[in-house]
Amino acid sequence: MPAKASHRRPLYLRRPDRRGRFGAYGGRYVPETLIPALDQLAADFERAWKDKSFRAEYARWLAEFAGRPTPLYHAANLSRRLGRGQIYLKREDLNHTGSHKLNNTIGQILLAVRQGKRRIIAETGAGQHGVATATVAALFGLICDVYMGAVDVARQAPNVERMRLLGARVIPVTTGAQTLKDATSEAIRDWVANVETTYYVIGSVVGPHPYPYMVREFQRVIGREARAQALRQCGHLPDTLVACVGGGSNAIGLFTDFLPDTKVEMIGVEAGGCGRRSGQHAASLTAGTVGVLHGSMSYLLQDQYGQVTVPHSISAGLDYPGVGPEHSFLRDSGRVRYLSVTDKDALAAFEMLARTEGILPALESAHAIAALSHLPGNKSGRRLIVVCLSGRGDKDLATVMEQNHA
Repeated sequence: MPAKASHRRPLYLRRPDRRGRFGAYGGRYVPETLIPALDQLAADFERAWKDKSFRAEYARWLAEFAGRPTPLYHAANLSRRLGRGQIYLKREDLNHTGSHKLNNTIGQILLAVRQGKRRIIAETGAGQHGVATATVAALFGLICDVYMGAVDVARQAPNVERMRLLGARVIPVTTGAQTLKDATSEAIRDWVANVETTYYVIGSVVGPHPYPYMVREFQRVIGREARAQALRQCGHLPDTLVACVGGGSNAIGLFTDFLPDTKVEMIGVEAGGCGRRSGQHAASLTAGTVGVLHGSMSYLLQDQYGQVTVPHSISAGLDYPGVGPEHSFLRDSGRVRYLSVTDKDALAAFEMLARTEGILPALESAHAIAALSHLPGNKSGRRLIVVCLSGRGDKDLATVMEQNHA
């Protein structure tokens, strides 16, 4: 018989409180000039999310433009290779634009249109969120500026060109480490200066309230589909869910609809870079401490003086020193287990999935694949594991080739 979700709603399923917090995490740590805009955004989102016509329009764009539902694919060769159970991949890489990011950008730009905003700004690391935002902005005829660290501009050249072809202006950021953290800081500065005319599309479950909650709701479609597909295709719920975590949007999207099912194990995988002992990593949840970054309180990488330290990951999308506040809450509650894998392990997983299943995963997703080796063996082979394949790996070919020839 298919499993049913519990009717009891534990603490970790509640909405953020009136201060926009998941337990101790989240909130709003922003300049006063942004508070009215955030209040308006929260009210507009609540109104739209209760509006059947908005939900119907959002669902129509997901189906007709993004190409949802994405398949739940049985990776039989990988399952035999690893011996951890039956591995299924939630194929977000088959979304239009090649990642899960489009789910969120469609929702937020529909809100921007409702608010009458004609200019869109965004930040991006790997370029997937930038491409998704540029795509939807082009669809609705909006001006689009995307902030991107200069280092990421160089290592994600194909996505930079895609954004430009879609009509977006890509603004290289040359401050700090010139990666996602610095791009986010510049986008926030732009928003503070132009909040009356500009909508800021944040690409993950980070930032001040209501962004972590709003992005979670737009990404819940991943888990909602996976849950129904697992029941239909396998006859029962997954035993284990696995997803990579940078800011954490694809992981929250996969996990949220399974949170009531306490027998479903959940694993978030961070970027261990060169190894946590090296100090060159982006493992905020497994090696960070609590602080404030980009408008909310969460676990982050910082030194003894509270200065944010420079993260490292071979994956541009995971190269961020913080994480969404709900992940911090799920970590402390013990509902989700977080671990990290190294650059080396992610590169090996990238090649393993390519050669066993004919799929090139994004380096972000390769971290989730690499974590499968940390699971105990399963002699019966009946354990059901669902991995979120958050994006495709075309954009990472230059990085992989560089590493293979180093």
